Amino acid sequence: METIYQLNADDLNEDFLEGLKASFKHKEIEIAVYERDETAYPLRSPANRARLLQAVADIEQNRNVVIPDQEQFH
Repeated sequence: METIYQLNADDLNEDFLEGLKASFKHKEIEIAVYERDETAYPLRSPANRARLLQAVADIEQNRNVVIPDQEQFH
């Protein structure tokens, strides 16, 4: 059985460990920890990558920027 857990390190607690132990009771397990790159998934698709990079360029050049009426947030 293979399971991938994605969570913030701050969410690791005794309940998580007990659940992990219950899921793999009496089994040898391997735990690999690495920091996730939150931009990797959206940038994987060439179309998404192009759209996101264009949006960044637009913001940097102050093009196609829509600023909603701020009055509603007061």
